Formats: sequence, C-alpha cells, structure tokens
Amino acid sequence: MISQKAKYALRALVSLARAGRGETMMIGEISREQAIPKKFLEQILLELKRAGFVASRRGRTGGYELVRAPEQIMYGEVLRLIDGPIAPLPCLSKIAYKRCEDCRDETSCEIRHVFERVTMATREVLDSTSLADSLRLEELAVQGG
Repeated sequence: MISQKAKYALRALVSLARAGRGETMMIGEISREQAIPKKFLEQILLELKRAGFVASRRGRTGGYELVRAPEQIMYGEVLRLIDGPIAPLPCLSKIAYKRCEDCRDETSCEIRHVFERVTMATREVLDSTSLADSLRLEELAVQGG
C-alpha cells in the first residue's frame, strides 16, 4: 500500500502537469484543488524540488512548476522517492534487499515466487506510466470510455 504522502505527491504533480508546461501554481491553489493540507504539501514540494521534479519561482508569477515534461515523470520514480522500494517482501527489493529472517532458501520459497511475479508486474506498470498517461486516462474516464 502506498503512503498518504506518496498519494499527495502524485496528486500535486498531476495538478502541475494539468496546469501545463511552464505554468506555475501556488501552494494554496494546489492544496485547495487536491484537498492536501497546506503545511504537509509544503514539505512534499520541497522534497520533490530537491529531487528535481519541480522548481519554485518567487514573485507575482511565482509558484511551483514541473521541471521535466509530464511524459518523463514516471509513477515508479515518485513512489520510490517518497516511500522507498517497491517490493512487498524485503528479499524482492532491488535497492534495499534484505533476506527474510524466517526463510530457509529463497530459491525454493513458494511465497517469494508468487510475490516476485506481483512485484515485477507492479514495477512494469509504475515504471511505464507517466503523469501524462494518467492525465489521458483521466480524460477517457471523464468522457465515459
């Protein structure tokens, strides 16, 4: 399950993608549009800024904007930034591998084999779905098909 923080980060990025390339949005605007507590959103946007997803501008035309095109920001990379590894078992993590304490042999572990398939399928979807893809899916849903 993804954290609330990750959901908020993705919602904020989707709002910025919807606003359009080069357009800025104020924190208050994103907060209202996505029902994200403003203080929490500030922390999330700072983290997204440090990671190079968004930039901030001061002044009358200030706010936050996407640094990269929505087609270049994948759900998987945002989830890894906010929540860490995408793996239901520690022995399946690519970046935080840890042997399960109660496992005698990973190669014959029935549970690991099933969840390895789940993990691979999940990673495939998340690493190939961009913010732009989610906006297109949203449009299709609104149009009823």
